[in-house]
Amino acid sequence: MPDFKIAPMVQAPLILLIAMISMQSSGSFAKYLFGQFPILTVSAMRLLLGAAVLALIFKIWQINFRQVKWSAIISYGLALAGMNMLFYLAIDRLPLGIAVSFEFIGPLSVALFHARQKFDFIWVGLAILGLVLLFPFDQTAQPLDPIGILFALSAGACWALYIVAGQKPSGVSGNHTVCLGMFVGMLVLMPIALFAGMPAHTFEPISLMYFLALAILASALPFTLEMIALRNLTALSFGTLMSLEPAIAAFSGFIFLGETLLWTQWLALGTIISASIGCTVTMQKRKNKSI
Repeated sequence: MPDFKIAPMVQAPLILLIAMISMQSSGSFAKYLFGQFPILTVSAMRLLLGAAVLALIFKIWQINFRQVKWSAIISYGLALAGMNMLFYLAIDRLPLGIAVSFEFIGPLSVALFHARQKFDFIWVGLAILGLVLLFPFDQTAQPLDPIGILFALSAGACWALYIVAGQKPSGVSGNHTVCLGMFVGMLVLMPIALFAGMPAHTFEPISLMYFLALAILASALPFTLEMIALRNLTALSFGTLMSLEPAIAAFSGFIFLGETLLWTQWLALGTIISASIGCTVTMQKRKNKSI
């Protein structure tokens, strides 16, 4: 019989694609839950159960807490909490693909901040063009919510801080850093969610099942799959593939939520993705030359 095994270098992109689909589908599921729970409740419960699931997967009890550098963990957790809360506030007011595109400017800005080559001006120009095209200038189209845009850009800023904080030495493995950071983020968001008013039915079994599904889709599954994919992907491949997230988010919003975009906004997604891919390639070439 013929052997239909998939080569590792083909498996890895497929695994990463599944991880991105899982992450962006979780955004659609979160928007569905907004009709039943306050946004802050959804955000806090996602971090609570996501941290618990990852703690089991990555065996958090094996951590030597004496080695933990809490300043790095706390800054990481604060950035994670802000990114999660602000993104959920953004997608409550904006189509999913639009929100992810605005948010994606955060990590793209971090990459471009360290860019120095002449081609970098092209990527900056594409990113700016993408932002301009996101706005529906057609008067018959529904205007974008300015507060939603502000939330999305703020989530992107937290994403940038999340990247910077994640690069600081934490004293433990990257997986354990994520677990502890999520617990810190949950401890920040949970009091805010309780103060804002958490419904009594939040902790009912059926509600916990919803939040557990969200936590798995948004945290446990994509983080685990990304870790597996990274074993057979270069930094260039990983960064380039991750640049597809805005498009995947737009398709997820279209399929699950019926969200539609103008052709100019689809073009905007394409320009932002192109800027991210170009930036990734440029950064990788510079890294290779410096070795």
